[in-house]
Amino acid sequence: MSKDLYAHSLTLLTDLYQITMAYAYWKNGNAEKEAIFHGYFRKNPFNGGFTICAGLEYVLDYLNNFTFDDSDLEYLSSLKDNDNQPLFEEGFIDYLRQLDFQLSIDAVEEGTLLFPSEPFIRVRGPLLQCQLIETAILNIINFQTLITTKAARLKIAAKDDVLLEFGLRRAQGIDGSIGATRAAYIGGFDATSNVLAAKLLKIPVKGTHAHSWIMSYDDELKAFKAYAEAMPTNCIFLVDTYNTLEGVKKAIETGKELREKGHEMIGVRLDSGDLAYLSIEARKLLDNAGFEKASIVASNDLDEYLINSLKIEQGAKISVWGVGTKLVTAYDQPALGGVYKLGAIKNDNGDWEYKVKLSEQINKISNPGFLQVRRMKHKDGKYLADMLYNENTPLEKNSVMIDPNNSFRTKSINCDENSFDLLVPIFENGKLVYTSPTLHEIQCKTLKELTLIDNSIKRFYNPHEYPVGLEKSLHMMKLDIINQIKM
Repeated sequence: MSKDLYAHSLTLLTDLYQITMAYAYWKNGNAEKEAIFHGYFRKNPFNGGFTICAGLEYVLDYLNNFTFDDSDLEYLSSLKDNDNQPLFEEGFIDYLRQLDFQLSIDAVEEGTLLFPSEPFIRVRGPLLQCQLIETAILNIINFQTLITTKAARLKIAAKDDVLLEFGLRRAQGIDGSIGATRAAYIGGFDATSNVLAAKLLKIPVKGTHAHSWIMSYDDELKAFKAYAEAMPTNCIFLVDTYNTLEGVKKAIETGKELREKGHEMIGVRLDSGDLAYLSIEARKLLDNAGFEKASIVASNDLDEYLINSLKIEQGAKISVWGVGTKLVTAYDQPALGGVYKLGAIKNDNGDWEYKVKLSEQINKISNPGFLQVRRMKHKDGKYLADMLYNENTPLEKNSVMIDPNNSFRTKSINCDENSFDLLVPIFENGKLVYTSPTLHEIQCKTLKELTLIDNSIKRFYNPHEYPVGLEKSLHMMKLDIINQIKM
């Protein structure tokens, strides 16, 4: 999508230190050393029990167009160091000009359930190239995964009700709004009010009218009738400009006139007040007037907790939910926190050296190796557990996995035909080998995935922890590396 939204190169969408490190790799002769990096996150967002991976199509577009154009190189050549000398030698600029994208990349498909410590992407190839793409990958995956997960939580709360994404005016800029719309659709939303996003993404667009329409007339009833005359087949009346229930009565009067002309009022929208009480009373008025099929749309700082409460605890009669601010801004978690860590590098003898990043916090200690994620299933198809293993080591059918945060927690695993790997080939030696599914297919995958985990993992408060562990030999290798570092 970036090529549709921007007309210039995105290769410099990175942090300066990625380019200075690339320069240093080139300078000391390590640019072409083969390395393996993994992108992953350490904690499910929103204190939840699951995450839905998203953003891969944007990553493909970015990588497919990864090249330093003349304006990029001209800019890099203009940068100065602290002695007011060129920051980069011309030889390095020439190296970037001739850079041939050679990376092999495996990734988790969009719409897939993912859990902490599991790589959503694995990058293998020249060290310099692995380094240069880090920031953009994290920028894309972190945001869209976060919003998709929020949308999936809203879908769980709304169940079979219609969900509309109304967040454009509150989104974080143009790119944020379109990315959020895409992610919301993947997470289960039915349509958006964002016309540009609907056009680019080929998804349904929906909308009503604003309070300003009503206020531009001297009388609310006249405003409704004028709108009905202009848009007789698209009438959802916003009824809370003055007095909500009186507004519903006027919408009904307008709806009767529409019906006489062969059209049907679609519904009314509530945007303020006690949504439970007002929706119940509005439903009574609509039903008594013969508008049993008219929808009641709600929009007012909604999130999954409020929707769940309105539906389950308060008996609200709402069938369409317009969610804006708290979806597109990922309230109340502004970032996913995905990271990108070196897992292995080849030495001068051509042997792999596995790497671990240490920390005083155990969940921040990285995992070494050429990581893959094996997902196990029950016979009924439900997901049982996930195990990280080193793909350079043969995986035994009967394995033991160990919790990376608590080595006393172990689980015996049968890696039979009811198991599969999550990371699939995307690029091989710089060539794209993956065909992206349609956005609708990705959404269907998300909704299917959500049926394959227990409801205890999907609950909003104190969710059950889905089992994720390290294959035993990988765990032992990690401990050996840690001990060697500490010697």
